[in-house]
Amino acid sequence: MSFKKLEIYTISLELFFKAHPASLKLPKFELYELGSQLRRSTDSIVSNIIEGYGRRRYKQEYIRFLVFAHSSNDETIGHLIKILHLYPQLKEHFEPLHNEYNNLGGKINNYIKYVETNWRT
Repeated sequence: MSFKKLEIYTISLELFFKAHPASLKLPKFELYELGSQLRRSTDSIVSNIIEGYGRRRYKQEYIRFLVFAHSSNDETIGHLIKILHLYPQLKEHFEPLHNEYNNLGGKINNYIKYVETNWRT
């Protein structure tokens, strides 16, 4: 199996490809502030899932990187909340992302629980 077969990976990558262009719709002065933070946190979710999978032989390491991915997902949700509050005119671009990242957070959390109870080293 490959990390590419993990549902949390495919969803996080799809969302990254949605969030990146959406972040470019922010006002110019936000592109390197809130926009950059959003791009980095969404990328971090994907990267931590991949890196954790590479360490899957070591259960605690795998869980640690999955927790990092979940934390980056929470950070992403925080950035989206700020964007939705500051730029309500961009709601159509960012509200669906907010909902999808909420769903992804639940899936990552469930996968962490699965690994904690079922993973063999």
